[in-house]
Amino acid sequence: MKFYLIDKIESVEPQRLVAYKHVTLAEEYLADHFPTFPVLPGVMMLEAMTQAAGWLLHQRRDFACSMAVLREARNVKYGRFVAPGSFLRIEVELMKLTETGGTFKAAGTVEGAGALSARLELAYFNLAEKQPELAEIDRRVQAQNRRHWALIAAKVAAVTPLT
Repeated sequence: MKFYLIDKIESVEPQRLVAYKHVTLAEEYLADHFPTFPVLPGVMMLEAMTQAAGWLLHQRRDFACSMAVLREARNVKYGRFVAPGSFLRIEVELMKLTETGGTFKAAGTVEGAGALSARLELAYFNLAEKQPELAEIDRRVQAQNRRHWALIAAKVAAVTPLT
Protein backbone atom coordinates (compact mmCIF):
# COMPACT_ATOMS: atom_id res chain seq x y z
CA MET A 1 0.00 0.00 0.00
CA LYS A 2 1.28 3.46 -0.88
CA PHE A 3 0.64 6.33 1.50
CA TYR A 4 0.97 9.77 -0.07
CA LEU A 5 2.20 11.79 2.88
CA ILE A 6 3.01 15.12 1.25
CA ASP A 7 -0.07 17.29 0.95
CA LYS A 8 1.53 20.47 -0.32
CA ILE A 9 4.86 21.71 -1.65
CA GLU A 10 5.36 25.27 -0.43
CA SER A 11 8.63 26.03 -2.20
CA VAL A 12 11.28 24.36 -4.28
CA GLU A 13 14.76 25.61 -5.09
CA PRO A 14 17.66 23.76 -6.72
CA GLN A 15 19.01 22.57 -3.33
CA ARG A 16 15.95 22.85 -1.04
CA LEU A 17 12.29 21.89 -0.81
CA VAL A 18 9.67 22.79 1.82
CA ALA A 19 6.59 20.59 2.12
CA TYR A 20 3.66 19.95 4.48
CA LYS A 21 1.89 16.91 5.85
CA HIS A 22 -1.49 17.79 7.41
CA VAL A 23 -2.63 15.28 10.01
CA THR A 24 -6.35 14.52 10.42
CA LEU A 25 -8.28 12.01 12.52
CA ALA A 26 -9.47 10.39 9.27
CA GLU A 27 -6.07 8.74 8.71
CA GLU A 28 -6.50 5.02 9.31
CA TYR A 29 -3.18 4.37 11.08
CA LEU A 30 -4.13 6.79 13.88
CA ALA A 31 -6.72 4.32 15.18
CA ASP A 32 -3.92 2.13 16.51
CA HIS A 33 -1.31 4.78 17.25
CA PHE A 34 -2.40 5.43 19.98
CA PRO A 35 -6.13 4.84 20.61
CA THR A 36 -6.40 7.36 23.47
CA PHE A 37 -3.65 9.72 22.24
CA PRO A 38 -3.48 9.62 18.43
CA VAL A 39 -0.24 10.94 16.91
CA LEU A 40 1.49 10.57 13.56
CA PRO A 41 3.74 7.48 13.90
CA GLY A 42 7.46 8.17 13.77
CA VAL A 43 7.93 5.87 10.79
CA MET A 44 5.30 7.88 8.87
CA MET A 45 7.11 11.10 9.76
CA LEU A 46 10.31 9.59 8.36
CA GLU A 47 8.45 8.44 5.24
CA ALA A 48 7.04 11.95 4.73
CA MET A 49 10.59 13.33 4.86
CA THR A 50 11.73 10.65 2.40
CA GLN A 51 8.90 11.54 0.02
CA ALA A 52 9.79 15.24 0.23
CA ALA A 53 13.42 14.42 -0.65
CA GLY A 54 12.13 12.22 -3.49
CA TRP A 55 10.13 15.12 -4.92
CA LEU A 56 13.26 17.25 -4.95
CA LEU A 57 15.09 14.46 -6.82
CA HIS A 58 12.24 14.20 -9.33
CA GLN A 59 12.36 17.94 -9.93
CA ARG A 60 16.15 18.04 -10.22
CA ARG A 61 16.11 15.18 -12.74
CA ASP A 62 12.95 16.20 -14.65
CA PHE A 63 11.14 13.01 -13.52
CA ALA A 64 13.73 10.87 -15.35
CA CYS A 65 13.27 7.86 -13.05
CA SER A 66 10.21 6.20 -11.62
CA MET A 67 11.57 5.23 -8.19
CA ALA A 68 12.93 7.42 -5.39
CA VAL A 69 13.36 5.21 -2.30
CA LEU A 70 15.12 5.44 1.04
CA ARG A 71 18.49 3.74 0.99
CA GLU A 72 19.64 4.82 4.45
CA ALA A 73 18.54 7.05 7.33
CA ARG A 74 21.19 8.31 9.75
CA ASN A 75 21.14 10.43 12.90
CA VAL A 76 17.36 10.16 13.17
CA LYS A 77 16.14 12.20 16.14
CA TYR A 78 12.53 12.53 17.23
CA GLY A 79 11.16 15.43 19.23
CA ARG A 80 7.62 16.75 19.39
CA PHE A 81 4.50 14.69 18.60
CA VAL A 82 2.38 15.56 15.54
CA ALA A 83 -1.27 15.28 16.59
CA PRO A 84 -4.43 15.46 14.45
CA GLY A 85 -5.32 19.02 13.59
CA SER A 86 -1.70 20.07 13.20
CA PHE A 87 0.79 19.78 10.37
CA LEU A 88 4.34 18.65 9.93
CA ARG A 89 6.48 21.20 8.06
CA ILE A 90 9.32 19.42 6.28
CA GLU A 91 12.48 21.00 4.94
CA VAL A 92 14.92 18.94 2.89
CA GLU A 93 18.26 20.20 1.69
CA LEU A 94 20.24 18.40 -1.00
CA MET A 95 23.75 17.81 0.30
CA LYS A 96 25.13 15.61 -2.49
CA LEU A 97 23.68 14.55 -5.83
CA THR A 98 24.92 11.35 -7.50
CA GLU A 99 23.98 9.46 -10.66
CA THR A 100 22.07 6.95 -8.53
CA GLY A 101 20.38 9.28 -6.03
CA GLY A 102 21.30 11.82 -3.42
CA THR A 103 22.02 12.63 0.20
CA PHE A 104 19.80 15.06 2.12
CA LYS A 105 19.63 16.87 5.42
CA ALA A 106 16.01 16.88 6.56
CA ALA A 107 14.07 18.46 9.41
CA GLY A 108 10.43 18.42 10.41
CA THR A 109 8.74 20.88 12.74
CA VAL A 110 5.29 21.19 14.27
CA GLU A 111 4.16 24.57 15.59
CA GLY A 112 7.75 25.77 15.27
CA ALA A 113 9.21 23.01 17.48
CA GLY A 114 11.45 20.18 16.28
CA ALA A 115 9.58 16.96 15.53
CA LEU A 116 12.19 15.02 13.55
CA SER A 117 15.60 15.45 11.98
CA ALA A 118 17.72 13.06 9.92
CA ARG A 119 20.25 12.57 7.17
CA LEU A 120 18.70 10.65 4.31
CA GLU A 121 20.25 8.83 1.39
CA LEU A 122 17.87 8.06 -1.47
CA ALA A 123 18.27 5.76 -4.45
CA TYR A 124 16.85 7.03 -7.76
CA PHE A 125 16.30 4.48 -10.51
CA ASN A 126 14.02 2.88 -13.07
CA LEU A 127 12.72 -0.65 -12.63
CA ALA A 128 13.78 -1.43 -16.21
CA GLU A 129 17.45 -1.03 -15.23
CA LYS A 130 17.26 -4.54 -13.71
CA GLN A 131 14.25 -5.91 -15.59
CA PRO A 132 13.85 -4.39 -19.09
CA GLU A 133 10.33 -5.81 -19.41
CA LEU A 134 9.22 -3.28 -16.76
CA ALA A 135 9.92 -0.24 -18.96
CA GLU A 136 6.21 0.37 -19.53
CA ILE A 137 5.57 0.38 -15.79
CA ASP A 138 8.37 2.95 -15.41
CA ARG A 139 6.67 5.18 -17.99
CA ARG A 140 3.31 4.90 -16.23
CA VAL A 141 4.81 5.64 -12.80
CA GLN A 142 6.72 8.63 -14.21
CA ALA A 143 3.49 9.98 -15.70
CA GLN A 144 1.67 9.43 -12.38
CA ASN A 145 4.49 11.22 -10.53
CA ARG A 146 4.13 14.23 -12.85
CA ARG A 147 0.35 14.31 -12.30
CA HIS A 148 0.75 14.04 -8.54
CA TRP A 149 3.37 16.80 -8.55
CA ALA A 150 0.94 19.05 -10.44
CA LEU A 151 -1.56 18.59 -7.61
CA ILE A 152 0.70 19.15 -4.62
CA ALA A 153 2.92 21.85 -6.13
CA ALA A 154 0.35 23.75 -8.18
CA LYS A 155 1.66 27.21 -7.24
CA VAL A 156 5.38 26.42 -7.22
CA ALA A 157 7.71 27.21 -10.11
CA ALA A 158 9.67 24.24 -11.44
CA VAL A 159 13.39 23.87 -10.81
CA THR A 160 15.52 23.81 -13.93
CA PRO A 161 16.54 20.14 -14.41
CA LEU A 162 20.19 19.15 -14.44
CA THR A 163 21.57 18.21 -17.82
